[in-house]
Amino acid sequence: MVKRTEKRAEPEGVKERLKAVEAAFEAEEFERALAQVNTLLEAAPKLPEALHYRAAALVELGQFEEAVRAYRQAVKSHPEDLEFLLGAADFLICRMGEDREAVEEGLELCARGRKLAHRRDDVEGVYEFLLLEGMGLNQLGECTRALVSLDAALVHVPRSVDAHVERGISLFELCQFEEARMAFEEVLEDAPEEAWAHHYLGLIAERRGDMRESRKRFAKAQALLPQEFPPPVALAEEEFDQALEAAVKALPEHVKGYLDNVTISVEDLPSNDDLLAQSPPLSPSILGVFRGTPVGERSVTNAYDHFPAAIVLYQKNLERFARTREELIEQIGITVMHEVGHLVGLDEDDLWERGLD
Repeated sequence: MVKRTEKRAEPEGVKERLKAVEAAFEAEEFERALAQVNTLLEAAPKLPEALHYRAAALVELGQFEEAVRAYRQAVKSHPEDLEFLLGAADFLICRMGEDREAVEEGLELCARGRKLAHRRDDVEGVYEFLLLEGMGLNQLGECTRALVSLDAALVHVPRSVDAHVERGISLFELCQFEEARMAFEEVLEDAPEEAWAHHYLGLIAERRGDMRESRKRFAKAQALLPQEFPPPVALAEEEFDQALEAAVKALPEHVKGYLDNVTISVEDLPSNDDLLAQSPPLSPSILGVFRGTPVGERSVTNAYDHFPAAIVLYQKNLERFARTREELIEQIGITVMHEVGHLVGLDEDDLWERGLD
């Protein structure tokens, strides 16, 4: 006797209810959309469109932890659904970018989605996953790998402004400033109002000392995307030095003992020598740097280890990083602690675990 799996009838009015959710989204009434889709999921727990709308509504409402769970549920229920994989990866990489583990999870989804899209000859899908992959790798500081993904994305969509911008960011982070400048100039030929290209051209001009050009580029970026590029919080030299002194005084007493033979100074921007002292190079946007040998690695036979170590804070980068004066002063303290961490031998993973990345 042949046993057939019982077919479940689709709940009544699904299409109409989905249209109502869509209308709520278009009206940006996300609370209403979430309530409607939750009701729909009670009747149809694995309905793909409903799962997608629920995760998207949670993102729009800023309920990111719930959104993570919602996307994971959606991907688990429909593991080969490219829309779910792309939506989850985009959320984890673009909305949770400060969370390294979230970005890594997003990159895993990109790899899965890219392979599925390739098997289905979905060129647009392959491109989307490669672009997200490049963005995620840039956020993790793996910019050489990011270039590989972005170049592959551009094979599929050669005139993609997003991919060209992200590629320029990779080059900038790798301290290939002239190549980055040319990349962003090319972006502006196709998209003259691309704010990120103007911003990075401002950073590049600033590094070469062309302050007139940098001010022009920064002003253009701020005019185009004021929420992304607010005017930097500026402190007078005396105020900045006072904030730095206060940060040092606030260090635990047992940590201050390590600073006896350490100079602490302020510079506008990191020099090429500092950036290129490591491989891969340090980011031009670093907030500070430790120069010298960590305490636990010093040797009595190495003359270099007896030279004074140094901690340097970069004022322009710190001022751009912060959105308020209070945040800037707080970040000065965090950066001092970060570099003292390097002084005592902590690496970036150790600092990340301590919330000092």
